Order: sequence, then C-alpha cells, then structure tokens
Amino acid sequence: MTTTDAAPDELRSLLLSRIRDVPDYPTPGVMFKDITPLLADPIAFNALVDALAVLAARHGADKVVGLEARGFILAAPAAARAGLGFVPVRKAGKLPGATLGQAYELEYGTAEIEVHQDAFTTGDRVLVIDDVLATGGTAEASLELVRRSGARVAGVAVLLELGFLGGRARLAPALDGAPLEALISI
Repeated sequence: MTTTDAAPDELRSLLLSRIRDVPDYPTPGVMFKDITPLLADPIAFNALVDALAVLAARHGADKVVGLEARGFILAAPAAARAGLGFVPVRKAGKLPGATLGQAYELEYGTAEIEVHQDAFTTGDRVLVIDDVLATGGTAEASLELVRRSGARVAGVAVLLELGFLGGRARLAPALDGAPLEALISI
C-alpha cells in the first residue's frame, strides 16, 4: 500500500496552524479537531484544495467522493479544481431516487450511508475524500459502496489522520492495495 503520511512541511505547518483544538467536545475527554478556522482562511483552504486535487490526479481518479458532511466541503472544490465529477455519499435517507446503501458499525450501534445507484460508470476510478480518518468505519463502508456500484477505488485522502484510533489498520483490507493519503497524521 502506498501511503503519504504528511504533506510537505510548509503545507503541513500551515494546515495545522489553522486547526483548532476544542477540549471536551462533543463529550468529556474528547479533543475535537475543528477545521472551521482552516476553511475560513483563503490561503490555507486553497492550499488544502490544491493538495487534494493533486492527489486525485496522481491516483488517476475519474470521480471524487465526499463523505457527509465535512468531506463535502473538501471533496467538491478538489474535484472541481482537478476537473473531475463530485459524488456525495450521504447518511441514509438523504438522497432522492434509487440508492445503494451500506451499513457499518459504530461504537454504540450501527449507521448507514448511501450513494445514488447511477453515480458511477462501470470502471470509474474513485478517490474518496474526508476531513478526518478516525476509526475508519465510514471510509470502509464508502469503499464497499464504490465497489458494489461497479467502480474501482483509486484511493482515500484525508486532511487529518488520528493514528491513535486505528483507522488505517481497519481500512487496510478494504483498500485492497489502493493508497491511503493523510496530509497530516497525529
């Protein structure tokens, strides 16, 4: 598996400087990584979008998937910048029309994500983009959806990987050799 654990130092420093730690959110003991200051900074946000667009091109993507909800914010402009189509993967019940769904395990229960049945053409190469890789459940489910639709996984790209939560290890079998790119790993 090809991996890039960090962006060039200058980009990594810029992005990290715009991510705010919010202690005890959403529950006590959790250190939430708030990317809204990064999104509000046009220099940092454009640098992030550029980096993601480069990854889409490097991995030969035909389409870019964004995972609900913050993944939409990153994936849509990256797809546009790379000249590719954008496909939203949403929580169950949020897309109109015929969908494919994929359930996955949460810490306390299950959830389901969906994509339109006609979102991909057979053989499309798809890069999945999200803001954070934590435990890997949502990303793993999205890879299953991509493959069930007849498309191929070009890779997964995230702004921030929380390595201590084990998402990379969980995702490795589902990647089946496709790259996992984390611009920042902590």
